Amino acid sequence: MNILELQPQDKSLAAIREKVLHGERLTKEDGVALFQSNDLLTIGQLANYVNQQKNGDNVYFVQNMYINPTNVCEANCRFCAFRRDIDEEGAYTMSMDELLHYVEARFYPGIREFHIVGGHNQHQKFDYYLDTIRTLKKAYPNVAIKAYTGAEIEFFSRIAGISFHEVIQELIKAGLDTMPGGGAEILTERYREKMSPEKASTDDWLRAHQTAHELGLKTHATMLYGSIETLEERVIHMLRVRELQDQTGGYMVFIPLAVQPMKASAGIKRRTSAFDDLKTMAISRLMLDNVQHMKAYFINIGTQLTQISLTMGASDVHGTLVEERISHAAGALTQAGLTVDDLVWLIQGAGKKALERDTFYNVIKEY
Repeated sequence: MNILELQPQDKSLAAIREKVLHGERLTKEDGVALFQSNDLLTIGQLANYVNQQKNGDNVYFVQNMYINPTNVCEANCRFCAFRRDIDEEGAYTMSMDELLHYVEARFYPGIREFHIVGGHNQHQKFDYYLDTIRTLKKAYPNVAIKAYTGAEIEFFSRIAGISFHEVIQELIKAGLDTMPGGGAEILTERYREKMSPEKASTDDWLRAHQTAHELGLKTHATMLYGSIETLEERVIHMLRVRELQDQTGGYMVFIPLAVQPMKASAGIKRRTSAFDDLKTMAISRLMLDNVQHMKAYFINIGTQLTQISLTMGASDVHGTLVEERISHAAGALTQAGLTVDDLVWLIQGAGKKALERDTFYNVIKEY
């Protein structure tokens, strides 16, 4: 039975199915109804239908390296086990020599992207963060720099006393190519006041990305789900990303991130379920009709669910990473990185076409 003949087990999804098949935009009420339904197969098949229209059987990955220059942070987000106070055991801030040594020890030919995020270290001036980009761009001029989240843009604006526009301009001059999607968490103030009160507000995060788009950068967007947010707040988050995308067209990909709760300091006691992970991926694909790609993040949901996600709306499996630290500090049980062979096996094992890409989804190689 193909998608055009599919009849939902959950009859309340019939109207949503018709909207999807006719290319009509889903509403907040539709999104909530999808989350409230247990008809995962119908939701997944609808998401797969949408993804097939956008991307066919193509699934993308990039050879990249994660870099976290400092874990010292002024914020105390309830979900984070990575951050440290400056005088706390395990706190670090890399010098530029240490940064280069860290990268040189892990670098291999084929890496096309450095993904840089870290703590909001108020003991360093804005120049430190610019220098991380300058240093890497000078040493590795052919590697794209994906650095600093919307929350970090707000932090830089405060410590430097300049506007978001000026912050991003300076980062671009230093060699910034794109911004990651982190720091979004859940884009409602109720959530942020409870989980990350010292970080950028919803409006700050969105304004940072809007400014980046206006300055010519393509960026990423994430959603950290599975803690205290309501199902409606997940949908509101998606709609806020969708609304900005309508204005700017600057988002390349959306990444649902399952919260990692193993450490007691995170304040969260249980993991998301496989059912919830797959449903959230599928609903993201259905709600974000104007974003080309949905990324399944194997660090948080594991390689097996990542593979299944490729039939539920995902068209990207992220990258090699080399050494992911932030989710693993919170208790992620997955590998800290994968090889190209691993990623290709994962994609082809789902019957999909494995495409190595650069940061901007230009195809480097088809496997």
